[in-house]
Amino acid sequence: MTAMTEPTAVQGLPPDDRPLFRRFGSGPSAIPPFHRIHHAFEHHVARSPHARAVEHEGNCLTYAELDHRANVVAAELLDAGVRPGDHVGVFLTRSIHLVVGILAVLKVGAAYVPQDVRITPRPHLDHVLRTADIKVVLTVREHAPRLEAPTVLAIDTLPDRRVTAPRAEGGDTAVVIFTSGTTGVPNGVRVTHANLCNVLLTAPGDLGIRPGDRVAQLLNIAFDMAIWELFGALAHGATSVIRGRDIAHTASTATVLIATPGVLSTVDPDECPHVRAVAVAGERCPKPLADAWSARAAFHNACGPTEVTIVNTVQRYDPRVGRLTIGRPVPNTTVYVLDEDLRPCRIGEVGEMWAGGACVTAGYLGNDVLTAQRYRPDPFLGGDHLMFRTRDLGRWTADGELEHHGRTDDQVKVRGFRVELDAVTSALETTPGCVRATTVLHDGGLVGFVSPATVDPGAASEAVARALPYYCVPTLVIAVDDLPLTARGKVDRAALSSLVPVA
Repeated sequence: MTAMTEPTAVQGLPPDDRPLFRRFGSGPSAIPPFHRIHHAFEHHVARSPHARAVEHEGNCLTYAELDHRANVVAAELLDAGVRPGDHVGVFLTRSIHLVVGILAVLKVGAAYVPQDVRITPRPHLDHVLRTADIKVVLTVREHAPRLEAPTVLAIDTLPDRRVTAPRAEGGDTAVVIFTSGTTGVPNGVRVTHANLCNVLLTAPGDLGIRPGDRVAQLLNIAFDMAIWELFGALAHGATSVIRGRDIAHTASTATVLIATPGVLSTVDPDECPHVRAVAVAGERCPKPLADAWSARAAFHNACGPTEVTIVNTVQRYDPRVGRLTIGRPVPNTTVYVLDEDLRPCRIGEVGEMWAGGACVTAGYLGNDVLTAQRYRPDPFLGGDHLMFRTRDLGRWTADGELEHHGRTDDQVKVRGFRVELDAVTSALETTPGCVRATTVLHDGGLVGFVSPATVDPGAASEAVARALPYYCVPTLVIAVDDLPLTARGKVDRAALSSLVPVA
């Protein structure tokens, strides 16, 4: 177990709750078989070199072929001056080139920074380049001209050559994932190799994936769950099946699906006869969705922000019981339900969830203030351990599972991405003629309101698209004369939601 070593931290609880707080909040003990995530891939290169590693729109590579191509790109990275601990931009789209680039970066001991170059606005890419101090970007010839970095390498133009596989141990960070911050400015989260190995190479995060499985890669490459999709396959000798435009077709050929509930809801279970394991995370999972998929596959409902490494709690949903929760802590991690003063809540009381142990990432790039606010010394594990404030509300059930009770702030999840409503509102207010705006989450989508009623809703949507990633663009913008206010003078979002037309 991930033992809590500071009994004084739970003295405020009634005696009967103290052992439950410790037992419920501690994940099992497990030892990952590798300490660097790409070493798990290289193990299968040596073991099954002719097995299919990756396929995309009719093209495929074996484990040996993928490893060779990654080594070729790794040699180019070394020639370009990339050294262990550096950050390398992987500005691509879903493709075999993407997988090659990611492995190449890891092989030279650097950390990769993924962005979907086709849909990410230029200001967002520029922010990522500056914040992560990226000197070298991997892309393809089509997108190279629009990228401004000291060195831009187009993978599809690099000549094949004999190379020696690099043997760099490198820095601790494996990937930097950019999430929307509280001010709308994306924050780069440093996810370590140890973080990834802990969640992806142990149960339940490994999902029982094995050679012969086909793991669909459906999600945006900049989303942390895409790491789960990709290395869920490659770290276990399976095939990564990268989708093109047709999500349903790719899913129909897979044996394992990892997705947000929103994406999964677009797929018909009856069209996926081979799927044996499903995992969802990133947003609240509707129970009917869990029921539909658990009738034919092992269904896992998971939860956790990027800062605690993809997911840190998982439930294997049992349709016979019919109680959907976010489960229990993954191995070597802890979860605490605390009140506003960081004191343990009684079992069954709703509080804010904090996460500790091996899931806690290395903080935010270039933002020590925010890191200090969200990453705190862990009084329950003690020593140098940190715990992370998830801003999710939860409660323990009597048998030690976590129920999710929403967020403590106005950050919302849309298509699995974290979105700050105020950032969307600020972008709306740049629309010509707009005096005031606000944004609400309605039926899982963003709805923007602009005032006065003469504002062009189409222009408002375009203003958001220019400033923010695509998932921040409202599905509907409504122009009104005045925004209704509460008695305290704040925008009455509940009243605005009632103005949304019924579909």
